[in-house]
Amino acid sequence: MPVAPPSPAAEAANDPRLPADDSWLEEIRWDDNGLAPALAQEHGTGTVLTLAWMNRESLRITVREGYATYWSRSRKRLWRKGETSGNHQEVKAVFLDCDADVLLLQVIQHHGGACHTGRHTCFYRRLESGGWKETTPRPGGDWHSAFTLAALERILQARRGADPASSYTAALYRAGPDAILKKVGEEAAEVLLAAKNESRRELLHETADLCYHLMVMLAGRDIAFREVLEELERRSAAPGGAKKAGAAAQEE
Repeated sequence: MPVAPPSPAAEAANDPRLPADDSWLEEIRWDDNGLAPALAQEHGTGTVLTLAWMNRESLRITVREGYATYWSRSRKRLWRKGETSGNHQEVKAVFLDCDADVLLLQVIQHHGGACHTGRHTCFYRRLESGGWKETTPRPGGDWHSAFTLAALERILQARRGADPASSYTAALYRAGPDAILKKVGEEAAEVLLAAKNESRRELLHETADLCYHLMVMLAGRDIAFREVLEELERRSAAPGGAKKAGAAAQEE
């Protein structure tokens, strides 16, 4: 059995904002079996990853250790997400719905997908024209419509060790940081020109190029895009708004 990951640096058990006793658990409307459904939502993207079940003990462990632990109704036991696959879910926040009977965990999905099929999310089938269509193939499948920035990050990480002769991304990483930064600058200029020309299609094309090369740059520095989103979120919540927070950050 894989060794459990270490708890997050700011372990939830030491968070002074949490109550010292378990009275908060009793505010949840558990069903007759002492269970409540728990949705796992990807932190930073909002993607719904999976639906599982929790009881008091699994939720207590999740909050204490900072990684998702659920209750298996079929095996009748606690199970830490990723205990066999290694695809752990680091919990950033826990929410309770208005009826107090559904939990929402905002998580960082580590390593592979959240679904047992290997997909990033369990919700990969969409109802279309009276039938269910798979919007996300199994790993290694064809391009799909449910493309996200998180999916692009996973592709970039995988390409870092690929053969430069067969992958443009791998060739960029092989060329080094200066080559990547040069491409970011070139693509930023192309975006400005496209915007000046007022061509919608050209602007979309060049913006996609810029986003891609920015993601390559960030991945090369081991910065996840969710960290950029967290910074924007921090700025939006700061007194005076995002612009003022941004100026303050430059002065730090």
